[in-house]
Amino acid sequence: MQMIKDITIENYLDNHFIGRSNWLRAAVLGANDGIISVSSIAIGVSAANVERGPILLATIAGLVAGAISMAAGEYVSVSSQTDIEKADIERERQELEAMPDVELKILSEIYERRGLKKETALLVATELMEKDALGAHVRDELGINEMSKANPIQAALASCVSFLAGGVLPLFLVLFTPLSNMVYSLYAFTIVALAVLGIVSAKTGGSHVTKGVFRIVIWGTLALGISALVGYIFGVNI
Repeated sequence: MQMIKDITIENYLDNHFIGRSNWLRAAVLGANDGIISVSSIAIGVSAANVERGPILLATIAGLVAGAISMAAGEYVSVSSQTDIEKADIERERQELEAMPDVELKILSEIYERRGLKKETALLVATELMEKDALGAHVRDELGINEMSKANPIQAALASCVSFLAGGVLPLFLVLFTPLSNMVYSLYAFTIVALAVLGIVSAKTGGSHVTKGVFRIVIWGTLALGISALVGYIFGVNI
């Protein structure tokens, strides 16, 4: 009984996987792109070169450019989403001031569609609007809440750091793997790394491990295969 009394709504929500969705998405996307992009570049160039120098240069360039691109892209994307949310919230504020009765009716109908009786829905909508009209409409009409809001800087940093973490691993292979085995070593490493990433992301996000591993490995294999094919077509076999 004491344990139940100690539970707060904040602690309860923190234990759910949805609270991790924003940073987890950016981190998994960054690490996945880091592994696949850098490995694909290394495989494509190594399939067309017999010297380590060009392969290493292309791999480092891909690692740096990819990390910067991921951070910038994630920041711009999330910032655009935030701007849209702010614009919708401001529009909702104006509508509440201009036509509160209409907004009350809309909120009441939303609760009706969720299963409340008409009288109960109207009562709930009225009480919520008396306490925080804008908050009620932002949450239940627009579908915006604290857990769905993404932080642009947090998303950018998560993408950048995870891309570097994923991309630096194939870079080590390029540095130390014999040229004769480089393509096959990169391919094997990437599949294993993607499988591990799929397991970690599935465990962290509370999803099915097999499903998470399967989808990330399939797309990774496709990307690596195309990169190697391009290297062989336009380069020299090793």
